[in-house]
Amino acid sequence: MKNERWIFYKDAKEENAGNGVIRKVLAYSDDLMCVENTFQKGAIGSLHSHPNTQITYVVSGKFEFEIDGVKKIVQKGDTMLKKDGVIHGCVCLEDGILLDIFTPYRKDFVND
Repeated sequence: MKNERWIFYKDAKEENAGNGVIRKVLAYSDDLMCVENTFQKGAIGSLHSHPNTQITYVVSGKFEFEIDGVKKIVQKGDTMLKKDGVIHGCVCLEDGILLDIFTPYRKDFVND
């Protein structure tokens, strides 16, 4: 799917990311990636960091996010910026969907 111009949602592969999270890698190139994560209530995105800058948009649901030691409750329409190397994670408080944009793309999410 790398560098494909058209990615139809029905064709994007679902991957069980564990802990009640389903990941769908959507469009991506070397410098940009779009990923949808569907969370079940109670699912945890464990605290982690990576060398990618990440923007997360809350499509639906409610989450408690921790970014660089600060915790906040976010919901539909809220957006978070996580610069490369910052420690972050979340707990899903209500079933929801997060849309993540990464730069550069997450090589660990694909088999190129």
